[in-house]
Amino acid sequence: MRSLRTGLVGVVLALGLVACSATFNNHGYFPPPEDLAEVDIGDSREAVIEAIGRPGSAGIMRDEAWFYTAYRVRNYAYRAPEITERQILAVSFDGQGRVSNIEEFGLEDGQIVQLSRRVTTSSVREISFLAQILSNFGRINIGEGLGD
Repeated sequence: MRSLRTGLVGVVLALGLVACSATFNNHGYFPPPEDLAEVDIGDSREAVIEAIGRPGSAGIMRDEAWFYTAYRVRNYAYRAPEITERQILAVSFDGQGRVSNIEEFGLEDGQIVQLSRRVTTSSVREISFLAQILSNFGRINIGEGLGD
């Protein structure tokens, strides 16, 4: 009986430790170095697609740059997810659609961007339900409601 209890406690402790272990999720796509070596300055967009594939996202409003991003997220029990690795490849194009620049960024190159939390005030007044009903009395035409 004692060995059964000891075994049960051991199993519960092992399950508790496994439940608290970190899990990792990989997101995105970053081209392998051998494929990236095929892209040269002056190549067309089609050549880039052929060499490293179509990007996950492009430049905002215009197609001036393509971004390939990959990151690894660590999830650990009750803590907020944490990005442990990040790779970003930015392929910039000139006006003729030719590669003008290729840049790689890592997690150490990132900057924290503060988002503005401003709230726009509205011009809507708070009116009670009863005030809304009473304000509609002058607008109601009983004749239209009855079909006259």
